[in-house]
Amino acid sequence: MDFIPIYTKFIETEVSKLQLPNSPKLLYEPIRYFLNIGGKRIRPMMTLLGAELFDLQKENVVNAALAIELLHNFSLVHDDIMDNAPLRRGHQTVHEKWNSTIAILSGDAIIIKAYQLLQKQDGDLRALLQSFNKAAIEICEGQQLDMDFEEREDTTIEEYITMIRLKTSVLIGCSLELAAIIANCNEEDRKNSYDFGVNIGLSFQIQDDILDLYGDPEKFGKQIGGDIIANKKTMLYLLAKKNASKEQLIKLNKINLETNSTKKIDLAKKLFNELDVKRLAEEEATNYYLKALYNLNKINVLDKNKTKLKTISNYLLNRNK
Repeated sequence: MDFIPIYTKFIETEVSKLQLPNSPKLLYEPIRYFLNIGGKRIRPMMTLLGAELFDLQKENVVNAALAIELLHNFSLVHDDIMDNAPLRRGHQTVHEKWNSTIAILSGDAIIIKAYQLLQKQDGDLRALLQSFNKAAIEICEGQQLDMDFEEREDTTIEEYITMIRLKTSVLIGCSLELAAIIANCNEEDRKNSYDFGVNIGLSFQIQDDILDLYGDPEKFGKQIGGDIIANKKTMLYLLAKKNASKEQLIKLNKINLETNSTKKIDLAKKLFNELDVKRLAEEEATNYYLKALYNLNKINVLDKNKTKLKTISNYLLNRNK
């Protein structure tokens, strides 16, 4: 685990080196603000670790890693507007600190900067762009599905998995695939790198669903119970619905209609505890974690090269426990 702060600091240093103009102030100041409020930097870290998996130095993939981080931040700025989220990483969201119009335009500028960085990356640019573009459009598809599910009461767990794979997991898969492309890997190793990232992403997002209700707000960095307030069809909610009795389903439907946020969160947590959905969700997260390890074990490199990726995978599954 000692390497994680080292890699985080490396990424923070590289992010701080990004050259952004000073004018127009209301375009670039929100970008600096959002990039400087930190975060786990998991996705660019995966690109760095993916490089080392194939015996490259992390410096060989810096531009790709930064492009991944900017794509992620672009999606967060826009997602926060759509979700009307007041906090991100324990700080005001961009649209709260400024306004939605400024946040939209700054988000647009972030994604353009990501492409500028990827253009500077050594490697097969065509393959890099294909992977990056695929992830970028799938993230948008996942966000739309997420919003669609807010208006539906018949969302299934299978549909939910499809949504989080698109919205969250494919970017982690892309993070590793870019490193494999730069390392000029064979197709099998490239695919297993991508699939490892996707399965770790699924595990990560299910754990995030759990932390939204059960996490430490200071460590989680977001509003606790935000998914409940927004009537999100998370793994917790869908497991509760699947396992609820008729009486409990009535309670669940009433919770969806509750307008007092504090009461709504308390009622949901009480019902979820009755149905033991936290444990069931943790089992789902563990299943995808094990699938990810299977993908990692199939990659044809020395086992010692896989140690850091196994360590960070375990960290993602067990954070805040």
